[in-house]
Amino acid sequence: MSKKTIYGIYDDEEILLKGVKFIRDKNIIIKDCITPFPVHGLDVAMGLKRTRLAIASFCYGTMGATLGITMMWYMMIKDWPMDFGGKPNWSLLHNLPAFIPITFECTVLCAAHLMVITFLLKGKILPGVVPYVPHERVSDDRFVMEIQTTEEESAHVSKMLTDSGAVELRTR
Repeated sequence: MSKKTIYGIYDDEEILLKGVKFIRDKNIIIKDCITPFPVHGLDVAMGLKRTRLAIASFCYGTMGATLGITMMWYMMIKDWPMDFGGKPNWSLLHNLPAFIPITFECTVLCAAHLMVITFLLKGKILPGVVPYVPHERVSDDRFVMEIQTTEEESAHVSKMLTDSGAVELRTR
């Protein structure tokens, strides 16, 4: 059985949203929807699970804070202790208030950079990879529903996409 991808192209986000609900009611799995702007309720209508990116961001920020505090402890207390303004230099606990601004900056730096890398890897947006664009106006005013099906079911799925309000169909 060979796989076939069918793209249903819509010209209105409300029709797309109704089409997603119609297709999902027929127990057909929608692989993706591509829209030029966020469509409220589309993720719920598609049945997508909640993202774990917030957990990843928290872990990246915690790692940045840990690296920042460890770096400052090593530089300012262990390796080259210096006396700034009469502050003690023999304990991390005594110096921690002075380390807070740099700790915050390390947290934001690691969380932001690692989240960008995670986004690029998760979305498969890598250098040299040219994404397939199902319609030339998908970033302008068209909305695309992508369904992966078999050759035998493609005619049935195409008919349902047309019935759900798709103005154009493309296959790959």
